[in-house]
Amino acid sequence: MDEKQLLEDSLLKVWSERNDEQRLEVMQQIYADDIIFYETDKGEAIEGHRAIDELIKTLQTQWPPEFVFALTKPVVINHGVSHVSWTLGAAHATPIASGMDIAIVEDGLIKELYLYLDGPTS
Repeated sequence: MDEKQLLEDSLLKVWSERNDEQRLEVMQQIYADDIIFYETDKGEAIEGHRAIDELIKTLQTQWPPEFVFALTKPVVINHGVSHVSWTLGAAHATPIASGMDIAIVEDGLIKELYLYLDGPTS
């Protein structure tokens, strides 16, 4: 799979997916088995498909069903490190969150994933 597609699919086909089986299936295709996700600088690393899946399920219970991620710029890659900017919210509405993800890709899979949330604008 194309490196750019990996990070796009992470947001659009993993984090936006509300069907547990489909989400896990895509995770296995784009995330290394021992993937590490860093949600915050102060938080513990979240390791593996199941742990990330549990986090996604928990977060999705806090979002209305119409909330999805949207890319705000194309994925950019530099020597196995991918970057993408995104928003979260209902289509055609003001987003409730925005940020970026940085992914470390090894052997054609995302090995590490880092989340950077944008701060409040006001």
